Amino acid sequence: MTGAPARTLLLWCPDWPVLAAEIVDGVPATGPVAVLHANRVVACSERARAEGVRRGLRKREAQGRCPQLTVVEYDPGRDARAFEPVVAAVEELVAGVEVVRPGACAVAARGPGRYLGGEEAAAERIIEHVAQSCLVESQVGIADGVFAAGLAARAGRVVAPGGTPEFLAGLPVEALGRSALADLLRRLGVRTLGDFAALPAGDVLARFGFDGALAHRLAAGRDHRPLAVRQPPADLTVTAEHDDPIDRVDAAAFVARALAEQLHERLAGHGLACTRLGIEAVTEHGQELHRVWRHDGLLTAAAIADRVRWQLDGWLSGSNGRAGARPARPTAGIIRLRLIPDGVIAQAGLQAGLWGETGEERERAHRALSRVQGILGPEAVVTAVLGGGRSPADQVRLVPWGDERLPARPEAPPWPGRLPPPAPAVVLPSPLAATVHDAAGEPVVISARLAVSAAPARLVVGTGQPAEIVGWAGPWPVDERWWAPAEARRRARFQVSLADGAALLLAVESGQWLVEAIYD
Repeated sequence: MTGAPARTLLLWCPDWPVLAAEIVDGVPATGPVAVLHANRVVACSERARAEGVRRGLRKREAQGRCPQLTVVEYDPGRDARAFEPVVAAVEELVAGVEVVRPGACAVAARGPGRYLGGEEAAAERIIEHVAQSCLVESQVGIADGVFAAGLAARAGRVVAPGGTPEFLAGLPVEALGRSALADLLRRLGVRTLGDFAALPAGDVLARFGFDGALAHRLAAGRDHRPLAVRQPPADLTVTAEHDDPIDRVDAAAFVARALAEQLHERLAGHGLACTRLGIEAVTEHGQELHRVWRHDGLLTAAAIADRVRWQLDGWLSGSNGRAGARPARPTAGIIRLRLIPDGVIAQAGLQAGLWGETGEERERAHRALSRVQGILGPEAVVTAVLGGGRSPADQVRLVPWGDERLPARPEAPPWPGRLPPPAPAVVLPSPLAATVHDAAGEPVVISARLAVSAAPARLVVGTGQPAEIVGWAGPWPVDERWWAPAEARRRARFQVSLADGAALLLAVESGQWLVEAIYD
């Protein structure tokens, strides 16, 4: 995409997961409420924030700050279903609404600004209409591009045309919504979006990869779609006809998954990925339904299926939201469903997977692994997922092939005692006993204050031959669960390199040396 980003009006509903829980499940949003995902707070009500609850807190800490806290599990389907009446209310005033995520939708600002008396007047009119139709409070931001408009909406601002880079420059890097990237940038001394945008684009791509380059464009105030975006060929659209009308959410979920996989395979065959998805449905009575979902990254098959399922759930559930807000449930079941890749991008800049991102080899590998699981069970084929923790064994979780790849521990905490990079290549399932001696042949001892009796010089693993240690680093202490004597564990770790070129991770616990991992 060339030229300046289009002026965008974005409507944002604060604390939407909390509000959706009230609309769907009747949980009072006026009280202290927190929505949790993976045992961490992802959203909370204003009353909960007044008690000290914040996003990212663990459940126990949040309940400690606010004992009367009502805890609700995160449900993206519920959020999308409850948001449908809000999107329908916005569509009554403006056309071409795109759902960014449940709780936020965007539209080109040019049209509303013209026929509603200017951009600020359009923002006020939309906010007022949503409040009257759905009894939902919202804020509107207007800026150049969807990303900047989203940040402007949080402040309720209308950024002047051409002023988006200046507006973004002073914001912290956390505004990118990429916690791992933001943490790395801060450690490198890059603290604001302006600092990040000033870096050369080629260096950013080489150091941070495709997603980092995309974030770099966002920080610079350019449109979130890379330059490779183009109008997709007409044959990429997929359609499903149904003789028996779909009127149940479970049946719709099954159809959504199959159609999403078909669309993803068709896109992959052309070396493309979807960034904006149009969903069209026709009911048995001829009623036509349409919605557009937008995504900052690339929509995988699972992500496409989720959005189609959420949208069908929103249509078929007939959730009226607050005060009977539209839309009502269709008068008949769905007989035609159509997915339109409204925005696509070539995947040439992405790192390929183990078997490549497209082609017959990847599909054959997937079928082969799935067949092994069918014969030997789900646990027979596993893949590693990196997460948080102090030791290499803690940081890796093996999940069955095809399951959701979620880390066992979040990476966000600093994890005192965590090993510095690089990570070892092989983590031994059971540490090997070893002995370490100094140059005089005396055992190397670590004191309670982590003082090393002498420099390590020779290593013997089990009953093997002695190996000369030519370099070492450490100790890195780990003192875990000291508050529970029966589970307490205290040890120190060392990295050593041997004369034969091998590099090992050693640990000392209760006076015993152990080999925990091997570096490549």
